Amino acid sequence: MHEEKINIDTTIVISTLTLLVLIIIIIIFFSVFIKRKNKLLAEKQQAKREFENAIAETQIEIREQTLRNISWELHDNIGQLLTLAKIQLHQLDNTNENVAEVSDTISKSLTELRALSKLINPDALKNIMLPEALSLEVARFNRLNFIEATLTINGDEEIIDDKAEIILFRILQEFFSNTIKHAKASQLDVSLAYENKVLTIIAKDNGKGFEKSNNNLNKGIGLQNMKSRGKLIGAEIELESELEKGTKLTIIHYL
Repeated sequence: MHEEKINIDTTIVISTLTLLVLIIIIIIFFSVFIKRKNKLLAEKQQAKREFENAIAETQIEIREQTLRNISWELHDNIGQLLTLAKIQLHQLDNTNENVAEVSDTISKSLTELRALSKLINPDALKNIMLPEALSLEVARFNRLNFIEATLTINGDEEIIDDKAEIILFRILQEFFSNTIKHAKASQLDVSLAYENKVLTIIAKDNGKGFEKSNNNLNKGIGLQNMKSRGKLIGAEIELESELEKGTKLTIIHYL
């Protein structure tokens, strides 16, 4: 009888200890789970903040570039047109021909001002889709004789997330700026292809190009910057170039 009681007490002790161990293990696992969950949530919030900051910085860069473009156009294009109109007014001899010339010059100036008004609007990219924004850029390049530019769109246009459009536009804006300022190109061709929920953008010029092994030129064209922006929206960026044969930028964005 005494042995049976000892066995029962031993069993109770063992069971109690086992239960305590299980409870401790559960508490430890739960604590680890909570810590991991909190860490993942913190990382997610940090990633979100970094993404929002990158978007904000990109919007600022686009506005800065736009203001630089406006400055050039006001000085080099509209200023010249209005100066010409002023000269023509001084030369007026009340002939219909001269009046028509002045009217035509002023009409051109108004056309340029209307085009600029779309660029001045800081919310322009929110109100128009990427194809239209690129169309305005290409039209501006041709209008100002910066470069001979074309835009081709294949497939049915699809809606792109606003933030992705801002990133894509800025990447292309960087490429355009390099082409016009440094590549000494005479031709710029841009194409957008929509197919199976994938947008493929190709921009290529016929400029002086560069050797891919040349890290300085690679950095100069902003390849790493383009790729880091692309990662924000899950886009793939590829830059190809050959000396004296031009440069080609390919962007693959999954819609």
